[in-house]
Amino acid sequence: MSATSVESLNIVEPLNAWFGAFGRDLPWRRPGFTAWGILVSEFMLQQTPVARVVPRLKEWLDRWPTAADLAAVPVGEAVRAWDRLGYPQRALRLHACAVAITEKHGGVVPETVPQLLALPGVGDYTARAVAAFAYGHRHPVVDTNVRRVIARAVEGAAQPGPPSARRDLAAMEALLPQSVAAARIMNAAVMELGAIVCTARTPRCEQCPISQQCAWRAAGYPAYGGKRMPKQKRFVGSDRQVRGLIMAELRASLTPLSNAAIAPVWPDAEQRERALAGLLRDGLAIGSSTAGYSLPG
Repeated sequence: MSATSVESLNIVEPLNAWFGAFGRDLPWRRPGFTAWGILVSEFMLQQTPVARVVPRLKEWLDRWPTAADLAAVPVGEAVRAWDRLGYPQRALRLHACAVAITEKHGGVVPETVPQLLALPGVGDYTARAVAAFAYGHRHPVVDTNVRRVIARAVEGAAQPGPPSARRDLAAMEALLPQSVAAARIMNAAVMELGAIVCTARTPRCEQCPISQQCAWRAAGYPAYGGKRMPKQKRFVGSDRQVRGLIMAELRASLTPLSNAAIAPVWPDAEQRERALAGLLRDGLAIGSSTAGYSLPG
């Protein structure tokens, strides 16, 4: 089934009704949650599970409730507060984003997709998510979960193929109702369906509100035969793990650390030095072997 025939699926009402009854109570979905809070949540949710984001998001917004609040502190404080959320480059980008919002937009998160895309660290997904969920604009919002739901319900495939912004956005656009309010709900509903029901490994089809319209189910659940995404490299023993261990030491110290102080985190000196060099190159650490190493100022 192609995206051009989605109107016959009649999935908007059952999906939105299901979301109203079963969607998770998450902070960024509550009335009155700020555009800044939604932007921060979207940064944190990139490659990090919801359960880990919720408590850290509260801590972050209690400390920096506005973009101007975050922009006013050294970037190293943002990196320190990011703690163990992973991929700490996001903290650097979020701080740069806060500075840009403060300097160019008077501290107010902009609401159009082009304005949002111009912010540091904001990509197509984040820009559309903020425009749709914070400001209620009608835009297709597509993440991995959405792509999987569309692949199954509309195209009859077990898994989506490699991402294609043009194709994926067009497919979601074809599903969205014209009503701005209903489209905002549906963006969240499709995302939620993919996250908790139409999951990658164990889809709960008996709980799905659109199982009767699902092309994959109607076809007998055929196995996926298309091109697969490359598997993520093993974390244990990787440079990513060593980087994380060094970052933990830097966050815990208020004074620069010497090479000798960092050495115990990992026995392989060559790999440890490579990981440290990567942190310096990415701006997550500053210093030298003579001055010691610390978080950026």
